[in-house]
Amino acid sequence: MAVLVMVFGVVLGLCICTTLLRWNEVRYRKKGLPPGTMGWPVVGETTEFLKQGPSFMRNQRARYGSLFNSHILDCPTIVSMDPELNRYILLNEGKGLIPSYPQSMLDILGKCNIAAVHGPLHKSMRGALVSLISPVMIREQLLPKIDKFMRSHLSNWDGKTIDIQEKTKEMALLSSLNQIAGTESSLIAEAFKPEFYKLVLGTLSLPINLPGTNYRCRFQARKNIISILKTIIERRRASSSIHHDMLGGLLRGEDSRYKLNDEEIIDQLITILYSGYR
Repeated sequence: MAVLVMVFGVVLGLCICTTLLRWNEVRYRKKGLPPGTMGWPVVGETTEFLKQGPSFMRNQRARYGSLFNSHILDCPTIVSMDPELNRYILLNEGKGLIPSYPQSMLDILGKCNIAAVHGPLHKSMRGALVSLISPVMIREQLLPKIDKFMRSHLSNWDGKTIDIQEKTKEMALLSSLNQIAGTESSLIAEAFKPEFYKLVLGTLSLPINLPGTNYRCRFQARKNIISILKTIIERRRASSSIHHDMLGGLLRGEDSRYKLNDEEIIDQLITILYSGYR
C-alpha cells in the first residue's frame, strides 16, 4: 500500500510539473517569437541561468539557434547571439527600439539611471555624462589619473601571491571611485567596497524581496551607498574648493541644458561604477 501511495505521489507530481511548464509556455506564446522555453512560472529559467552562466547561453544556442526566447530574472526575454542583429539593434535605439533591462538591475541602479529613462530626460543625462568625457578631458585628466592610480596600486605587489581576478575587480572599482570622488575616494573606499559588492550581487538575482535574499540585501546596500555619496555632495556644496573629478563636473553643471538634481547625479554615479566594474 505504501509503495502504491508513493507511486501515485510521483505520478501526481510529474503531472503537476508538466502542467505548470506547459501553462507557462502557452501563457507567453505569441506569433513571430523565436523558439525557446519559458521554464517554470515566476522563476522561469533563472536558476539554470545563474548556475550555468555562459554555458546556459551556449546550450540554448545549440538547441534553438542564435535567436531564442527564455524567461530570466523575472522577465520574458528574447536573447540574440547574432552579431549582425545586435549591431542593428544598438544602432537603432531610439528609432522604434526601446532598450529594457531586468527589473532587479533597474531597481539597484535607480529609476533615474541613464539606462532606465527615455526621451528628453535621457538626452539631458547623456549630455551631462558626455560633457565629462570630452577628448580634452580624457587626455588631460582621466588618463593621467588612471595611470597614477594603477602605478600606485601595483607598487606593493612584490613578493606576494596575487589573485589576479579579485585584484582586477578591486582595481576597476577603486579606479572608477577615484575618477568620481577624487581625493575623497581614499576616505570612503573601505566603507564603500563591501556595500558595492552586495549591490552588484543583487543585480543578477530573482526580484524576490524576502529576508536573507540577495535582492533584499542589495536594497540596504544601495541605501548605504546613497548615504555615502550624499555626504560627499553635502561636503562639496559647503566648500568653496573646485574639484576636477566627475562628481565636481556634475555638481557644477556648467551647461544649463544638462543640469541634474542630486537624485539623478547619484544614480548616474552608481551606474558608472557598476558599468566599470562589470
